[in-house]
Amino acid sequence: MFNPKKTMKTKNTLLALGLALGLAGYSLPAFAQDSGEPDKAAIEKSFPSKPPYSPYAGRPFPARVYWGDTHLHTSYSMDAGAFGARLGPKDAYVFAKGNEITASSGQRVKLSRPLDFLVVADHSDGMGFFPMLLSGSQDILNDPQGKKWYEMIQSGKGADAALDIVITFGKGQMPKAIFPLPGTAPYRSAWAETIKAAEEANDPGRFTAFIGFEWTSNTGGNNLHRNVIFRDNASKAGLVEPYTTTKPLGSDNPRDLWKWMQTYEDKTNGRVLAIAHNGNLSNGRMFPLIESFTGKPIDREYAERREQWERLYEATQIKGDGETHPLLSPNDEFANFERWDKGNLDLSELKKPEMLEFEYARAALRNGLKLEKELGVNPYKFGMVGSTDSHTGLAAVEEDNFFGKTSSAEPSAGRAEHPFIKNPAHPGVVVMGWETSASGYAGVWATDNTREALWDAMQRKETYATTGPRMIVRFFASWDFVATDANTRSPAVVGYQKGVPMGGDLQQAPGGKSPTFLVAALKDPIGANLDRVQIIKGWLDGKGETHEKVYDVAWSGDRKPDSKTGKLPAVGNTVDVPNATWTNTIGTPELIKVWKDPDFDAAQSAFYYVRVLEIPTPRWTAYDAKYFGIKMPPEVTMTVQERAYTSPIWYTPAK
Repeated sequence: MFNPKKTMKTKNTLLALGLALGLAGYSLPAFAQDSGEPDKAAIEKSFPSKPPYSPYAGRPFPARVYWGDTHLHTSYSMDAGAFGARLGPKDAYVFAKGNEITASSGQRVKLSRPLDFLVVADHSDGMGFFPMLLSGSQDILNDPQGKKWYEMIQSGKGADAALDIVITFGKGQMPKAIFPLPGTAPYRSAWAETIKAAEEANDPGRFTAFIGFEWTSNTGGNNLHRNVIFRDNASKAGLVEPYTTTKPLGSDNPRDLWKWMQTYEDKTNGRVLAIAHNGNLSNGRMFPLIESFTGKPIDREYAERREQWERLYEATQIKGDGETHPLLSPNDEFANFERWDKGNLDLSELKKPEMLEFEYARAALRNGLKLEKELGVNPYKFGMVGSTDSHTGLAAVEEDNFFGKTSSAEPSAGRAEHPFIKNPAHPGVVVMGWETSASGYAGVWATDNTREALWDAMQRKETYATTGPRMIVRFFASWDFVATDANTRSPAVVGYQKGVPMGGDLQQAPGGKSPTFLVAALKDPIGANLDRVQIIKGWLDGKGETHEKVYDVAWSGDRKPDSKTGKLPAVGNTVDVPNATWTNTIGTPELIKVWKDPDFDAAQSAFYYVRVLEIPTPRWTAYDAKYFGIKMPPEVTMTVQERAYTSPIWYTPAK
């Protein structure tokens, strides 16, 4: 049997012996040739002096972006089932692959184009309860409360049963005999079915079905949710059950989730990562300086663990956009976008302005620089993705194909004006159905469409978020880009040769140099033209204060920035709201530029990320108004400027 260690030992022994003999005046014997005399010209053909004629052969870098959703719920999630979802994990994968299916509301639905990957991330608390209830399992019928709910559904009072279940669950009063908990047969069955669906749907090279779940910390209505994504297949993921927030089996503290993740990796030699979302509904708890669980400043251990396990942040989804807020970024004319800032997740506590700093991605990136200076580790050094958080089993968030947050909000004439969240404690504050956002998707630059390649790309943060369109965005940083590097149809070639991609790091600046950035954006093939490309910079000054600035880097047309304000004029608007259409007579299909930071200080740590804006297009509310022949109230937003956010690139000066 071949033993590589023994073989290596033998080779090393012979080499040492040969060297010793040579030093002693001995020469090695000539070896016999049985392949003829060597011919230099012939041999040179085996060692080409040029790269391959085909520029696509042997590329060592990711040459394609893969599109997917890292956050989709099915009927296996307690709340999704309560609000009418009847599609399970298998259905979700069938739909994501581009097949036409029937939604829970009875409507036929299909994506404009298939996705490349999907994470079914059902809530770990109560996973599989509704399929068990709807099937009338013996465990359900043996329990008085379970039997009551089942009979209500069978008699046509399903909505009343669902509301009663949601209230009971929210109060923590679910009957233990029927509530799926880790270690119980119903829970094991639901997790096994979730894994089975992913294994059957996974088709390496064509479609990736990740195994995952959502850990849903929501104490006091304050959203600290994370999606956990496995790199592994059933042989490892099946050795554990998802971590919950139900005590004493689980915990609502992220530190305990990170410990569970470490235990999983230690036990299985597998890999997992977590993606937080909806800091805008955390009421100041998502990106803390002071931990809400201890009341103390976050310490180095917290910073190290968060940076280790939470490599990405879900910056946009149905429950609002999470890039920034106009009160945090008053000089950013595009900051007021798809805002959800009325309160926490259940509106039990209303929003206060001082909470915002600890809820949004850009502010967290800024505070991360400050914490790195204090602790030596940046806990908020995350990349960006978008995803849906749909609770329908349908990753359908195109503006003209928006199937809502829940199955009860699938297309209908009244969904826009139906309250989405309200709380009797604050009767004057309501989140309306029209405020849900048709967003978003994750773009991942990976070497192949496999679990391993996609997960590895997420781990290194070579990702970006979009609010739905599939625009292609490249972003690189270097000390050596020149203007002519933008004169190419393959910016990635020079990008990887000279620099680092999105999610990467630049170290101490060479003497007298400023960082240069190569950014390229190409419109969605079936979408709108591009308005502009911007680079958002954040930095830490010598006094320990953080700052931000938005730079317009490339734009369509012959517009000129205002000589006094520096602001670029608006691109215009071709949207025909009554007919829910627009024209691509403004904007441009692509933008590419090399940009040098004009305000660089080599002593100041900084981050840079790209925001790409499309021209205005009809929002989903305009499509609903046209299709159903209805008039929306005047406060309803009817147009949207879709966008993309790349993962940042960080600059760190020498210590």
